[in-house]
Amino acid sequence: MSVKHVLGRIRKADLDFNLMQNGDRIAVGVSGGKDSMLLLYCLALYRNIAKRHMEKQIEIVGIHIKMGFPNMDFSEVIEFCKKNDIEFYTIDSRIYDILKIQANQDGTLKCSICSKLKKGAVINEAKKLNCNKTAFAHHADDAVETLFLNAIFGGRLATFAPKMFLTNSEMTFIRPFVYSFESDIIAATNEANIPIVKSTCPMDGHTKRQDMKELLQSIYKTYPSSKENFLLMLHNQKQLDLWVKQSDLNEQD
Repeated sequence: MSVKHVLGRIRKADLDFNLMQNGDRIAVGVSGGKDSMLLLYCLALYRNIAKRHMEKQIEIVGIHIKMGFPNMDFSEVIEFCKKNDIEFYTIDSRIYDILKIQANQDGTLKCSICSKLKKGAVINEAKKLNCNKTAFAHHADDAVETLFLNAIFGGRLATFAPKMFLTNSEMTFIRPFVYSFESDIIAATNEANIPIVKSTCPMDGHTKRQDMKELLQSIYKTYPSSKENFLLMLHNQKQLDLWVKQSDLNEQD
């Protein structure tokens, strides 16, 4: 039932945020990890659901940008995509070389730069392949972690959007996993026997986001209901109640 559960959450996200329309050709950014591999597989299944029950014809294209990290073999992924009739491309890049040049003084890589370069590379290849949308596998836990990171380090309540139009690249960017938790993704990946390519990035597991993940897990252990409630608060605008300064009201007049 795990894959079906994730597909149900994709459909809810699609309906709530109008993620996919008839005629879409959607590029999925594939790192090789469990999140992106499951998204690619589930969207390949979802295209049949959308056609049969929602009168939406969509196409799915997998794109893997070869970052340059050593010892990452995608042969099983390529075979899996052929078996499941998924269009898949691997693209060379020099991102790792750029990251090493732009590294911090202590030699650690800058994850923010990596994220921007990878996102830009996927979008660039998506446009070459005539895709009008790009999908990344950011999930519910990522969204909550981002909210807490922004609150703790930026003093603002904000997370990423399920759907956004990127003006500079003229590309619509979607996140179909926004209602799916990492635990759902792990269970579904195991159920479907999806091949995973472990990242060899030297920063893997050593980031502020990892710290936030561990903090939230301790909260969920103490207060189990907080997990679903934290997801709810990201779209519970009817009960949004923050302070409003008089100066802000004056600016609106």
